[in-house]
Amino acid sequence: MSALTFEQALSKLQRYCAYQERCHQEVRNKLIRIKVFGEDQDEVINALIAEGFLNEERYARTFVSGKSRIKRWGEVKILAQLRAKGISDYCIRKGMEEYEDALKLDNMRYWFVKWSDQYNNLEPFLFKDKILKMYISKGFRVEEVLSFLKSES
Repeated sequence: MSALTFEQALSKLQRYCAYQERCHQEVRNKLIRIKVFGEDQDEVINALIAEGFLNEERYARTFVSGKSRIKRWGEVKILAQLRAKGISDYCIRKGMEEYEDALKLDNMRYWFVKWSDQYNNLEPFLFKDKILKMYISKGFRVEEVLSFLKSES
């Protein structure tokens, strides 16, 4: 192995994964930072999976739930972030089961109230343009936003 024994590396990564849900990519990056490479990485990751410390489906569910409820992100941004983390399509589908339409509408209302106060001095066209761009940056689909804005008008 490296400067660390298998047991030392495994113990470090068990604590790392117990603190919060992690994906395989985050664990690999941590292993690289502590100078564990190659087959040794795979052995540690396999042990973490076998012991239940590492589970990408569980990670995807937690990620989707947290980002939609706490950060109030839209579906597009959540999907993009999961793909960027190398999560499998199967795990992404399972994770997206946590994304609720009612929550999406609540999040859109939340952002509308917040941004309306901030941009209410703009002309109607500029206001709508600014709000649309803000929704897109938060990961909401354009057609959903336009439909929502119509209902709020």
